Amino acid sequence: MTNRSLRILVTGGAGYLGSTLVPLLLADGHVVRVLDNLRYGGRSLLGVWNHPAFDFIRGDIRNRAVVRSAVEGIDAVVHLAAIVGDPACAREPEEARAINLDASLQLLDISRDLHVSRFVFASTCSNYGRMSNPDMLMDETSTLRPLSLYAETKVAVEQALLDPTRSEPACATSLRFATIFGVSPRMRFDLTVNEFTVEMLTRSHLVVFGEQFWRPYVHVRDAAAAIRLTLVSPVERVRGQVFNVGSSEQNFRKQQIVELVHRQAPEATVEYVHVDQDPRDYRVSFAKIREQLAFETTTSVEQGVAEVARLVRQGILQDAHDASYRN
Repeated sequence: MTNRSLRILVTGGAGYLGSTLVPLLLADGHVVRVLDNLRYGGRSLLGVWNHPAFDFIRGDIRNRAVVRSAVEGIDAVVHLAAIVGDPACAREPEEARAINLDASLQLLDISRDLHVSRFVFASTCSNYGRMSNPDMLMDETSTLRPLSLYAETKVAVEQALLDPTRSEPACATSLRFATIFGVSPRMRFDLTVNEFTVEMLTRSHLVVFGEQFWRPYVHVRDAAAAIRLTLVSPVERVRGQVFNVGSSEQNFRKQQIVELVHRQAPEATVEYVHVDQDPRDYRVSFAKIREQLAFETTTSVEQGVAEVARLVRQGILQDAHDASYRN
């Protein structure tokens, strides 16, 4: 692993994952620049605002001049900026394509042109779509079945990023994240674990669609730690690689998540709406990142539920149902 300080650009650094990652990188001694349009506000960056190694550019990832300025002098790019999630992309399909696909390819071209040495792309396990064999775990060699616009854009960028005919960036890596949960400086309550917890605690009732479908889950701190590890791992271990990010033990059906939350909210009632088709139904293996990078998660879904429950019970956030906590 490299111990030298890197100059790192984090696109979307004010977001749910980015605002958790940036303090980790600064604590490691890296110089961090964030490019973000502050679509959901900038309060998440207050904790790092006065750090001497922190720099901020407010701008649109679609603006070529702004992006080129942000990439100037950078060693590594962590590309998080996106319209995140299937529902958000479905609501704004044209904007989703422009940001998630076109702007990502533009960023990749600029990074290649300016000889960025490392490029880490935030992808998703949603790329796997729906399991053809429910007894098999999906791994990085499994067939991709993107069944949503969000996943389609992620797959397309992955293909461009890992194109073997291109030599730059010198070290490009795609991280396919499990569904993220947990407390972040830019809190979200529209993610499965967080949403189930806040609904059952504050409204004592939850409606669940497709309780039988599988998803893998990963805590936001562990997701950030995976990026941090990828940035400093030996080039030969991460160049041109795809890694699923999560833990094989943290694959759950939705009903199992409900059962974990019920321990925090035993009085809550749950209404299951059975559906036979869901575009996302997958269990995932995370053996590769554990074996090649020695990555281990530190926080289970059960611990994450308890963490979110403490946040809600203690009233740290005034209104957990405010639109600002949702994408």
